Amino acid sequence: MQPSREIKTSFTGGEVAPELLGRPDLRAWANGAYRLRNVFIQPTGGVTRRPGMRHVAMLPGAARLVPFEFNTEQTYLLAFSAGLMQVFLNDALVAELAGPWSGDMLGQLGWTQSADTLLLCHPDMVPQRITRSSHTSWSVTPWSFVALPFHRFADAAVTMTASATSGTILLTASAAVFTAAHVGTQLRLGGKRVLITAIANATSATAQVMDTLSLTGPTQDWQEAAFSAAHGWPVCLCFHQNRLVVGGTRDLPNRLWMSQVGDLFNFDLGTGLDNQAIEFGLMSDQVNAIRAVFSGYNLQVFTGGGEWMVSGAPLSPATVQLTQQTRIGSPLTRLLRPVDVDGATLFAARSGRGIYEFAYASPQQIYQANDLALVSHHLVLSPQDMDYDQINRLLHVVMEDGALGTLTLYRAEQVTAWTRQETAGRITALAELEGTLWLVVQRQDSFRLERLDPTLALDAALTGSATTPKRDWSGLAHLEGQLVGVVADGAPAGNFTVAAGEILLKEATTSVQAGLPFAHEVAPMPPDLAAGGNAVSAPLRLVSVTFRLLNTASLAVDLGRGPQPVPFRRLDTALLDAAPPGFTGDVRLRALGWTRDASKPLWRIHDATPLPMTLLSVTTETRITA
Repeated sequence: MQPSREIKTSFTGGEVAPELLGRPDLRAWANGAYRLRNVFIQPTGGVTRRPGMRHVAMLPGAARLVPFEFNTEQTYLLAFSAGLMQVFLNDALVAELAGPWSGDMLGQLGWTQSADTLLLCHPDMVPQRITRSSHTSWSVTPWSFVALPFHRFADAAVTMTASATSGTILLTASAAVFTAAHVGTQLRLGGKRVLITAIANATSATAQVMDTLSLTGPTQDWQEAAFSAAHGWPVCLCFHQNRLVVGGTRDLPNRLWMSQVGDLFNFDLGTGLDNQAIEFGLMSDQVNAIRAVFSGYNLQVFTGGGEWMVSGAPLSPATVQLTQQTRIGSPLTRLLRPVDVDGATLFAARSGRGIYEFAYASPQQIYQANDLALVSHHLVLSPQDMDYDQINRLLHVVMEDGALGTLTLYRAEQVTAWTRQETAGRITALAELEGTLWLVVQRQDSFRLERLDPTLALDAALTGSATTPKRDWSGLAHLEGQLVGVVADGAPAGNFTVAAGEILLKEATTSVQAGLPFAHEVAPMPPDLAAGGNAVSAPLRLVSVTFRLLNTASLAVDLGRGPQPVPFRRLDTALLDAAPPGFTGDVRLRALGWTRDASKPLWRIHDATPLPMTLLSVTTETRITA
């Protein structure tokens, strides 16, 4: 039988879930892959080995990363760990400040930024205002409210009695109301404010009058501050139409507050004028604990039970409209901020197995949620953090098992391709800043700040140079006792063990890159025998495979006998220690042997050599017997 030829020109389907291995009729089969590890899918369809990770700093513990963009020339990375905020400018630590957050709070931190100020919140922490004055001068202070929102938490029948109308007074409730956490909380009696300064028992408290009271007898007209230590602080926030939007608290998880226009810390409802504050609850037949608020085409609200649209043109107490759009739900155990991609909002599903695109459909004037991980759901495992690199069109998602899921997303070209990034450790958090992905990586029981660096091919790596060639290189204390890979003068130099923070090379060199090796892997979908009318059990032989490469310095291919390095050209003996040049063109390999197992890929690229590799297309020739 004559050989048949198949050309694979695109990997834009990404790695396909095992459940779809019996569906060669799907588009994802033609453009997908059986396995993709430590590679990125290019929007044009090719596959490239991912960059290495540059070691930046050791962190005091687990951390959450927040990008801070002051202007186009001044961008910072904020690393929040237990009780500490570290400020990084490029790769340098420029400031450290103490803060009221604990390590247990990191996963639920919410934030938003405006100009030189970052607003930070957590349901168990007084919301903080982080302000930059210069590269090295930063401050962390509590919010200063112009007017707090108020809410009636106690039963409507409970009365409150004030002992006087001014000064220091005694408040007496007709039922148990007060707890120790009420100290510092504002109450409003008949529209007038008092500040609780001490608690005697559940029905009695001392307070300082802030607005002269108009009555002293028992009254049911009283409320407590909606934001307080007694009932919880804001869960999430954003800016929308020049208002500060706050979503949920611990005791009011489904409530939404919008400040007055241009007065971001004033939540006074006033008389309902267009510029005054807005407040309402999300009511439906399911749980609606607010997990994120996002300013898009409309104000979008993401809850544990579904997704909502808040509309109004402009948004005012008289025009505000609330409509539930979809019922996917967001995670409750961790706060994952949605990200904008080409006008659509991407968010993690409550199930932990999907990343959804929340997009506005103009003809229907509704939002629709599409699962971007539908054919690759096995790679989405309880997302912990995510951010989008718009320059490279890559969505990066930290998974619960410490791996990184990477989605190449280009809606105009129908590119939705997932791959998985793995390293010698656990990735726990990330942030994208100006096209650079910053990572918190746990290695050997310590946490490190690293970033993807396209000039590197190793992880946790550092580089060094010298005017005079030398063998001993130091500065590797963060990799003490570990076996590291080395690239010397651009060429792989082997593996060496770090001792006392140093490595000793076999040959002297003027430049070196040292870090943890990682292997990339590319395997296609199994052959579709049924497409040619053949029996699935028919003997199959791979005759040859041709790889079209771009600027590739190393290629190792497994054709059934383990990965074997591919020589692109005959090397001159004098150049064996020189940096291998990048190869662009076709490499054709012959294969031997027959197989009856059509459920496995016919070839596989697997290579840990710390050199670049980009695969553009693959042409296979196969022979099948009747």
